[in-house]
This record gives sequence, C-alpha cells and structure tokens, in this order.
Amino acid sequence: MSSSTTPSTRVPRLLPWVPGLLVMALGVALAMVLSTVQTLLGALVLALVLGIVLGNSGLYTAALRPGISGGTKRLLRAGVVLLGLQLALPDILALGAQVILLIVASVAVSFTATLWIGRRFGLSRAGALLMAAGFSICGASAIAGMQGIVDADDDEVASAVAMVTLYGSLMILALPLLNLLVGLGAGDFGIWSGLAVHEVAQVVAVASTAGTTALAAATVVKLGRVLMLAPVAAVASIGERRHAARSLRDAPPHAAQHGVQHGVQDVRRNTPLVPLFVLGFLAAVILRSSGVLPELVLDVGRTLTTILLAAGMFGLGAGIDIRRLLHTGGRFAAVGAVSTALLAGISLLGVLALA
Repeated sequence: MSSSTTPSTRVPRLLPWVPGLLVMALGVALAMVLSTVQTLLGALVLALVLGIVLGNSGLYTAALRPGISGGTKRLLRAGVVLLGLQLALPDILALGAQVILLIVASVAVSFTATLWIGRRFGLSRAGALLMAAGFSICGASAIAGMQGIVDADDDEVASAVAMVTLYGSLMILALPLLNLLVGLGAGDFGIWSGLAVHEVAQVVAVASTAGTTALAAATVVKLGRVLMLAPVAAVASIGERRHAARSLRDAPPHAAQHGVQHGVQDVRRNTPLVPLFVLGFLAAVILRSSGVLPELVLDVGRTLTTILLAAGMFGLGAGIDIRRLLHTGGRFAAVGAVSTALLAGISLLGVLALA
C-alpha cells in the first residue's frame, strides 16, 4: 500500500472538511426542527433555503467550503440509495397490472413532455432533465438523484426544487377542489393524488382530505412512481453518454483536437451506463422487499434518508447565487406550470379510463 492511501495521511486530508460538515450538520438539525412546527415545507426544502441564506451572506468563508462542497454530492447519492428502503415491491405489485401500467405511462409521458417543454422554454439540457425528474417522479429526491448524473448548475437545482415545492403545494389546495367537479370516489381520488402530486408529503396532505382509503391508495401509487427513479436515471445516464458522443461527432475537426474529445471522454468516464448509486437504490428496494428488516431499522432508515438528502440540499443551497436564481426563475416557473397541468390531466384521464 502506498503512503498516499494510508490512514495516517487520509485523516489530515479530511480535517479541512470538518468545519463545513459541522455547519452542514447544524443546518440540517435546524431544518428538521422547523419541519416539525409546520407542514407546508419539508426538511429538504428548508435545508436548501438555509443553505442559500448561508451562501449569500458573508458567513460562507473559505474554511467552510471544502467540507460543504466536498460532501454535497456524496451525501445526496447516499440519501437516494437509502430511499430504496421505503419501497416494498409486494405493496406495489398489489396495485394490479392496470394501475402499474398507468404509473409507468404517466411518468414516461410527463418526463418526456417536460423535457421537451423545458428545452422549448430555453432551459439548458441539464435544467430540463432536473425539472422532468422532479415533476414526473418524486420531487426533490428525484432532482437529487438526477443531479448526480447531469452537469447542472446549483442555481438550476435550486430553481427545480423551488418549482416542484411551489406547484406541489398548490396542488394540495387545487386537487380536492377539482375533485368536487370530477366526483371521483375515495380510492380513485387516492390513485389520482399519487399520480399527479409531486412530493410524498404533498401526496399525503392531498389524499388525507378524502379519508384513509384514499390515503392508502395514494401512498402506494406514489411509491410506485418513486421506484421509476431507477430506470429513468439509467436511461438519462445512457442519454448523457450518447449526447457526448454526438457532440464529438458534430464538432469541427480542429475542435476535437483542442479539447472537445477530452471533454467527451470525461463525460463517458464520469457517467456510467448505470450509476452506482442507482444500483444501490435497487439493492435497498430488494432488501426492503425481502421482509428481513425489522420496523425499527426501517424507521431509522427513513430518518437517515431525510438527514442525508437534507444535508445535500443544504450544500447545494450554499453554492447558489440568489441574483442568478431570480434572473432564471421565470422560465422554470413557466415549465413547472405546464408540467403540473399536463401530469394532472393525463393522470386524471387514466384514472377515469380505469374507473
């Protein structure tokens, strides 16, 4: 073993991370506390906001940057892996083939359409992918997972999280009111809620207005959408590699000689066919589905998932320039509005077709 990999040399390398990680831990603790005293904003969004406050104050010093910037992506990926412990395949399979197909179709249509709309509205490829994942799958958690694949700016991540929170919160009010006109029964309204609302907590808030039957159906359907994170992330990863290959093929010959080829090779090397954290997510789903984990372990896993994702969101927030965020937010807001309406519409049509 070389001296560069011994524990004695590894510890000094980690010491500069300590101040930033401690501040990150404080930010997560505060976000967790604030999330218990109100129901509108979850711990992930609150952590992102606290990170933005830190990053745009004079308190984000050079001493804090190594730990916060170095830990952000690692913590996000670890949180996505543990997210798999919330998914039990038998519960999802119990929905039946028709509902499962409706979940897959809703996610596929919404993801593809949001990606196309985002590009038409002037978002970058990475920004459009973040919006498509967040609005089609599971909100901030999906954005965190996709952020591990695409080369997105922190501002784009913040905009996507802000929009998925805004429109998901509006759906808490809108969907029960719309159902007064549509007249779905409790079970069907639960399925619609699970298909149309972005965050898990938002789904619970919407479905609970129609009783326990709606809440049970909505929760399982929503977790079915969360499971789609794995195949969508794998497809996105393959798409990024193909995009890099097209960039090399379409570049002028002299450009390839002056760095384009090296950049494409970096993308291919850093974007595996199936990202390791996606495989970890699937392994966690299989472990949960096996039934060997006691409820105490699952409870700890849920809490740890929230902590890890909130820590990553805090780190992302710290790297955000609020002035740039305000400048680009309009396009993200427009895409979010269209995507939310589209998903609500196509999922309602699907539920009516099954009724």
